[in-house]
Amino acid sequence: MTYRDVASKQVLIWACTAVGSRMPVAMAPLALVFLVRERPGGYTLGAALAAAYVIGEIIGAPVLGMRLDPARGRRHLAVGLAGGAVGFAGLGVLAGAHPVVLGAFAFLAGAAPAAAAGGQRALLTSLVPERAVTQALSAESMLMSGVWAVSPVAVAGLALGVAPRVPLLLGAALMASSIAGHWLLPAGWDKGDQDGEAGRGMLRVLIRAWPVYVTGAASLTLLGLAELTLPALLEQRGIGVGWSGPMLAGLAVGAGVGAFLYGLRSWPGRLRTRSVVLMCGMSAFVSLTALIPGAAGIAIALTLAGTLQSGALITRNLSLREAMPPGALAAGYSVMYAAAGAGYAATGSLAGGLLQVVAPSTAMLAGVVLTLLLTALGWWGEARRDGSSAAGDLDVGVAPGAEGAPIAGGCDAERRL
Repeated sequence: MTYRDVASKQVLIWACTAVGSRMPVAMAPLALVFLVRERPGGYTLGAALAAAYVIGEIIGAPVLGMRLDPARGRRHLAVGLAGGAVGFAGLGVLAGAHPVVLGAFAFLAGAAPAAAAGGQRALLTSLVPERAVTQALSAESMLMSGVWAVSPVAVAGLALGVAPRVPLLLGAALMASSIAGHWLLPAGWDKGDQDGEAGRGMLRVLIRAWPVYVTGAASLTLLGLAELTLPALLEQRGIGVGWSGPMLAGLAVGAGVGAFLYGLRSWPGRLRTRSVVLMCGMSAFVSLTALIPGAAGIAIALTLAGTLQSGALITRNLSLREAMPPGALAAGYSVMYAAAGAGYAATGSLAGGLLQVVAPSTAMLAGVVLTLLLTALGWWGEARRDGSSAAGDLDVGVAPGAEGAPIAGGCDAERRL
């Protein structure tokens, strides 16, 4: 179990393809604001376009994810990425169009490729040995941390230094290039027991994994609230708002470091227990962010929160692998992507509402309380589900840990529902 098991030509091609498809996603919200900010009411319109984009993601991820065929995944991903490229290109080319037209293109740009992240993650784990799945997911997390750290800088530089439409045109070009990359990769990924999955019903399998979605979304919701309230918090502390950019960059760097450390070794305990420990640690550091008066302390606390958050997300992806048959994994990843998007969208509304009535530090602490409640709910749901599975195995005379039975806390076990 080392990162050497992940180092291969196919994984390198996958990484380039993933950057091409996900960089536009990271660029989109800020790029949409820059696109229309010089119009009358530009910031309001930019927020509305960003909302249309996120709504497209939330709807598209589960709807299209459930239709991904593992045997023909490349074709499905290519069609979705092509639709996304058209959406980004339409926004860039028709920058001066009516807001309704821009909203339609923003929705298309968000919805069409929304299942790509889930399909690409399923493809990645099929490219590496089973023993290296944790390292593969850690490498993906590191890669995405870099993408999210670079994207805001790229958008601001291109929009202000060249033209507001350029980031969106670049997003269209990157997404189109990722389509070509998929033709250098396998046509699909592990199908698993297709007949068994069809008998149970894909929707039932997806719903049964709800605790994983809850805790996965909770971590992003908390960190999203911290990001959105950070400028107001710095102003409350008498610190220059301009420091929010470097602090958030430090958070992204921390997330990359945390992902790397998580993949270095095998960690003890059940996945759900690790997740709770990491979520509680992250909540503690976000609480410190709200309470510490100095800029250096806030920056350190945010960085450490990001370090633990990446580990928490990796445990959620591993838990999803345990909770689902292989053929349903891409759909499961897509649903978790949608849950995270919905949580982040709700975070924006929550932050806006709380900042109207309470101090920024209080808003952060309220987010911590909500996160801990969601974490407890997710842990309870996973424990209840695993208890039911173990009881079912005993009823049919299968010993826990035997072939075909759940292995408690095992990273590489795949629990069949």
